[in-house]
Amino acid sequence: MREGARSVRQARTLFGARVHAVPVVTYALIVLNVLAYLAQLVRPQVTDRFGMLGAGLMDEEGAHYLWEPALREVLSPEGVAAGEWERLLTGAFLHMPVTQTPLGLLHIVLNMAALWNLGRVVETQLGRVRFLALYLLSALGGSVLVLLIAPGDLVIGASGGVFGLGAAYYVIARRVGAAMQPVNRFMVWLLVWLVLSAGFASWQGHLGGLLVGAAVTAAYAFVPGGERRWLVQAGACVVLLTVLVVCAWGKVVQLTGGAA
Repeated sequence: MREGARSVRQARTLFGARVHAVPVVTYALIVLNVLAYLAQLVRPQVTDRFGMLGAGLMDEEGAHYLWEPALREVLSPEGVAAGEWERLLTGAFLHMPVTQTPLGLLHIVLNMAALWNLGRVVETQLGRVRFLALYLLSALGGSVLVLLIAPGDLVIGASGGVFGLGAAYYVIARRVGAAMQPVNRFMVWLLVWLVLSAGFASWQGHLGGLLVGAAVTAAYAFVPGGERRWLVQAGACVVLLTVLVVCAWGKVVQLTGGAA
């Protein structure tokens, strides 16, 4: 019986992923976001220290100032330009604390609801490893666009990753030949939200996640099939990661005058 089980080919999706009934990575990401939110409530300084910030200044009393290279000798630099590269990802796991604004709880609830609904569909199609790479690259893409366009803004939230999943949902639906009318309605809503939220949220983070998510999923969906397909898909992710890192590094060099 064991020999027979070994000879049975395991079912895979059109993207080369093994079929899993439980979206473990989606659940794990939600748990990490909730734990990070609880940490923010217990220690509010977590938000300032680990939120996505391209470049800023801080005095000895912890007050924050806009970036000004000439003041780096007087005030302490902070942000990615100060070598805090982890902010490019940690900011995507933080949300507005309810202790600072009544909308704080709504911020994480809406993002986690979107992650729950989109993640279960996308992870089932892509598989756990591809899904995790997609989510992290989308979050990174959102942070990099914030760094490039608005380096002085402190940005928090899972929206970059969530918008990446939204783009992935569209590409997946096209690839599997799903009925596109409800998918198109969803994308229209997503794009409208991108425009409307520009007045009170980081449109750069949303747009960066959307573009990177679409690029990653297109690489998953349209590379030639075969046993080595995963290698091409992984290579595409590495190339995209390299592009994002180079863009971020170039911006930091520009901000610091070559002192990065």
